[in-house]
Amino acid sequence: MDKIRTHKDLKVYQLAYEAALEIHELSKSFPQEEKYSLTDQIRRSSRSACANLAEAWRKRRYLKNFISKLSDSESEAGETQVWLDFSKSFGYIEQDIHAELYDKYNHIIAMLINMSNNPEKWTL
Repeated sequence: MDKIRTHKDLKVYQLAYEAALEIHELSKSFPQEEKYSLTDQIRRSSRSACANLAEAWRKRRYLKNFISKLSDSESEAGETQVWLDFSKSFGYIEQDIHAELYDKYNHIIAMLINMSNNPEKWTL
């Protein structure tokens, strides 16, 4: 295992960032009428999952703050799954793309929960 120096070295961050980029590209095809609602929301929550993880990493010397930011990241990942559900239900994304991204967020959430349950491995 390579030494983790920044949040960018975390596998969970890399996966969340990759998913956020995929969602950004995918949401470009959403209808214009969704610009200030679904498109904006799914982009924000997917990006926020990454941003909160970066914040957690910077707060890792304070156990409770670290866990709190991981929880925020987990919440944003879960919110992204809801927006993915709406996107599929409205016919903006295909079932297979929905399933792939939804599964990716399940992995992200599992990794965040693991970090929260074992904070001593990550905190200073």
